[in-house]
Amino acid sequence: MRSRYTAYTIGNERYLLDTWHSSTRPEHIELDRAIKWIRLKIVNSERDQVKFITTYKLDGKAYKSHNHSRFVYENQRWFYLDEIGESN
Repeated sequence: MRSRYTAYTIGNERYLLDTWHSSTRPEHIELDRAIKWIRLKIVNSERDQVKFITTYKLDGKAYKSHNHSRFVYENQRWFYLDEIGESN
């Protein structure tokens, strides 16, 4: 989870795709380079789910995003599966 957040902060699209489960992974992603990621706060984690809040800036204004993601463990690695719900 934290490594994926870091990948967002530095714009590492390849890493994000490599850590995305093959059953839900898009062919490509394009990150918004105007977004400046500020903070990741893990609210709760249970087995294969993580609830977290990210804070970011866009056009000088701060925003928070509340997320609930699922992950799957395969071949001794964790992969992002999908979002259960999101509210900004």
